[in-house]
Amino acid sequence: AYGARVINEGGWQSVPKLAFPGGALIGCAAGFVNVPRIKGSHTAMKSGMLAAESLAAAIAAGHEHTELMDYDAAVRDSWIAKELKLVQNAQPAVAKWGEDLGTVIAGIDMWMRTLKIGLPISMKHHRDYEMLQRADLYRPIAYPKPDGKLSFDKLTNVSFSYTNHAEDQPVHLKVKDMELQKVSELGEYAGPSNRYCPAGVYEWLVDEDSGEPKFQINSQNCVHCKTCDIKDPNQNIEWTTPEGGGGPNYPNM
Repeated sequence: AYGARVINEGGWQSVPKLAFPGGALIGCAAGFVNVPRIKGSHTAMKSGMLAAESLAAAIAAGHEHTELMDYDAAVRDSWIAKELKLVQNAQPAVAKWGEDLGTVIAGIDMWMRTLKIGLPISMKHHRDYEMLQRADLYRPIAYPKPDGKLSFDKLTNVSFSYTNHAEDQPVHLKVKDMELQKVSELGEYAGPSNRYCPAGVYEWLVDEDSGEPKFQINSQNCVHCKTCDIKDPNQNIEWTTPEGGGGPNYPNM
């Protein structure tokens, strides 16, 4: 099988308000991943349990149409918060000081927090798309071609995801300004969407009639990893929920 997903690695300081009129953020959607331990299923399930309990209590009290504030408070008072606060500076430290020094600083911070003498700071994050640099500042990377045994091309991998979208559904990957995509994403950044997408959704082709670059979106290949929504340097691509529940299907996972 094949799949891809962006990891919400912001940690505790990136957890948003969890309840809003008509809904709530539960599980990985809210960013409950313990990044140093590469775990998140346990926190995701616990948040679902807390949401269910809050929802049941609201219905019993006749508050079906109100904001589920008890859920947000329950999460922030649970062991989810306690666990994530212990590692809240781990990822920001590695991002700021690199793998070697950052890991050492992150380890010290985690141990100090475990011993309840943690550093009196909560490090901030950068936005992922802000870290992308202009193409003219770097040399192109020569990636080896897939050998068909241990490594495969993207379209072969996508076939193992069993992704499926109705052919006549509205496109769920929306480009806000196509001219900006051409001038900046291609002109300045050399079209990174062609490389960061794990499913071959985005292609820069040459239009046969005009000879100009053409941005082609193969939305039927999308495995819903949401990398484009996060990594596009201009925040010009918007991932929206596809119609009809289309997308990857993992029968063996």
